Amino acid sequence: MTKNTATHCQETIGCDLGDKKSEICVLGADGKVKDRTSVRTTRKAISEWFSRPAAHVVIEVGTHSRWVSAVIRMLGHRVTVANPRRVKLISANDNKTDRHDAELLARLGRVDEALLSPVVHRGTQVQADLAVTKARDMLVSTRTKLVNHVRGTVKAFGERLPTCSSASFCAKTRELVPVVLKAALDPIYEVLDGINKKIGEQDKMVEGVAKKYPDVNVVSQVAGVGILTALVFILTLEDKDRFTKSRMVGAFLGLRSRKSASGNQDPQLRITKAGDPFMRRLLVNAANHIVGPFGRDSDLRRWGLGLANRGGKNAKKRAKVAVARKLAVLMHRLWVTGEVYEPLGYHQRQMEEKKRAA
Repeated sequence: MTKNTATHCQETIGCDLGDKKSEICVLGADGKVKDRTSVRTTRKAISEWFSRPAAHVVIEVGTHSRWVSAVIRMLGHRVTVANPRRVKLISANDNKTDRHDAELLARLGRVDEALLSPVVHRGTQVQADLAVTKARDMLVSTRTKLVNHVRGTVKAFGERLPTCSSASFCAKTRELVPVVLKAALDPIYEVLDGINKKIGEQDKMVEGVAKKYPDVNVVSQVAGVGILTALVFILTLEDKDRFTKSRMVGAFLGLRSRKSASGNQDPQLRITKAGDPFMRRLLVNAANHIVGPFGRDSDLRRWGLGLANRGGKNAKKRAKVAVARKLAVLMHRLWVTGEVYEPLGYHQRQMEEKKRAA
């Protein structure tokens, strides 16, 4: 019996998850709608409704998909978590409603779940560790916004605060704020002091989490890749063996250019931006350091500078993204092999080893 035939011998349930209420559509083995209903998006309501004979349940990835899929699996159902970026039939539907989305999910799952580009959620502990890094990122983002607010407010009064890092902003600018703005900006400075303290505590927490993953030291060998970037890289990919080739990592993280080739036309398009935006931003920041004025000499830096020097309006931006993609591939390669990274001559040795292996 084939996989699809097995699927058709049971019900297929499409569930469009909402923040407070989820729409459900049940298809019978004959493909006809057997039931439509809605349930509250709570553990109790989901558990009660899905306490029924095993079926193939299709949901979309989202805020609630992790815990909902776990609850439904525990009740004996087979669950497919669809990637909405790949299901244009839903996002581009001119009659889009939660009710129709639930039925469409069920019908796509009934025909061939590969059409849904199934997503595999990270483990609970891995997701919790990743939340630590994202909490730090939120603190840093909030600090940046507050610093920009202070600078903008002072500029409106004809003054300008000196350039400095966000971490040292309070110490270097607090006394330079015009007297007339003290009442307005002193509370902001107090909040910034608290955020700086919390970011320091969060940094120690990140270091503690990193110690649980020894491979962080292997992945962070490349100059410009810190503990935070290496840790998020490992937590985002979770399993180094999920990719048969390291080159696949660039596409997984959304650093591959879009394709729209037709006939003799193959235009250069922007990257797909699929995958985790936080991880992609960290890689681009690392690439910016690698090709920047303080980057160490390496094959990767030379290659990136070569791309940037080709000219063109956006040559430098494209070079940074290209370096970020190549960096992701390199980090995965180091993770898989565990080898010692040497900045110069590494890629040449890799090519020679491939030729000998062939």
